[in-house]
Amino acid sequence: MSIAMTESKSPPHWRHFLALEEDLAGTVRYIEFAEDNFDTYSVEFTSLLLSACSEVDVVCKLLCKKLDKKSKASNIGHYASKLSSKYPSLGNFEVEIPRFGLKFQPWKNWSGKSRKSPLWWASHNKVKHNRDDHFGEANLHNVLNSLAGLYVVTLYLYKTMAEHAELGPTPLLFRPGGDHFSGVTHMDTEVLINYSFDS
Repeated sequence: MSIAMTESKSPPHWRHFLALEEDLAGTVRYIEFAEDNFDTYSVEFTSLLLSACSEVDVVCKLLCKKLDKKSKASNIGHYASKLSSKYPSLGNFEVEIPRFGLKFQPWKNWSGKSRKSPLWWASHNKVKHNRDDHFGEANLHNVLNSLAGLYVVTLYLYKTMAEHAELGPTPLLFRPGGDHFSGVTHMDTEVLINYSFDS
């Protein structure tokens, strides 16, 4: 299988995630992905945060409908209840950016019984509705977490493909933490990840 073939078979929401990730990767030329820079904010990060969270909303809604065709889940609270019940490992799913030694648990607030909205989601709402007062929350830390969050829910949306190393191309930056990494599969010139899920 060639890279071109893999891309042509990539499902649409995976391609959307990869496009946003590519935009994020482009910002590395100007801002190092390091904790010292987590509070750095910009117009570009605003665009990425709003786009990533908009897609999170779409993917979560689709995932709820995949679990229950009659689902009317339409907000982050509904998604938290439905998805964390079905996928208890989702809240603990760790995402790494090995190139910069960074690790995130974007859905950590969904673990346990509280199931609160992630902090990056709350920041997104503030930026979306009150940007004059909350422009600073469109920062690197929230953007990295929102893209990591999108990565995770998109993997769950295409869970079967992810488990069988059929979800390609491989992301530029993001990788699953050790609990969800099950090796790689070589497909001609491309290396695809085998993801593992405990539910």
